[in-house]
Amino acid sequence: MSSKNKDLQGSYAKTRLLLALWELGANEQKVAKGKLGKRVVSKGQKITDYQGILEDLQEQGAITILKKGSAISYTLNSPIGLDVLGAGLRSDEFEFESGKTIGTWVANALLRWFRQFGEVVNKTVVLDNGVKVEVIGSYEEFKLEILDLFDKLDKSYSHAGLVPIWQIRKEVGNRLQRDQFNTWIMDMQAEQLLYLQSGEARGATEEQKQDSINSEIRGLLFFASKP
Repeated sequence: MSSKNKDLQGSYAKTRLLLALWELGANEQKVAKGKLGKRVVSKGQKITDYQGILEDLQEQGAITILKKGSAISYTLNSPIGLDVLGAGLRSDEFEFESGKTIGTWVANALLRWFRQFGEVVNKTVVLDNGVKVEVIGSYEEFKLEILDLFDKLDKSYSHAGLVPIWQIRKEVGNRLQRDQFNTWIMDMQAEQLLYLQSGEARGATEEQKQDSINSEIRGLLFFASKP
């Protein structure tokens, strides 16, 4: 993979952008577009090549893009932006090409992150059908994961905006305790990130019903949708 293509690869590029923003202090102040460009833009690129990725990060709630006239700046949102950055640094997809100079700012930023937040590679793992998987360790991480899963399942199975809760739970698997899943997905509804509803559950198996949410007030909540 060419350097340019790798720099623009989704997961890698998101982590690199977030690391640059954090290193520039974007969690405490606005960072100008030009200043960010000097950190992340490689030879043969321009900052506009990253526009789609920056917009995706804003949709995730990780950053805020600020526009004032022709001036554009960015802020790194806490805690979501830091959670996404931490998850990206732990990902196997974040690695540097052999023989490529990574830049002093990257090395120093990683050192600062390590000193401030500790290990970036170690995380509790559990077995899911014989495969080691990382547990979901925080509500912020859960929210990002569930919103991403919602979009993927909705698109893959043509759910038309009504994704079965049991299917989301199945994808999460053993990475989270059942009771914690129930609590956090209800918290997401309270934040108006998702709306849980009953709807028609015809043909659903008992297992699928058990993997949905049972509300004392509203009964069986089978589907999730976005408000």
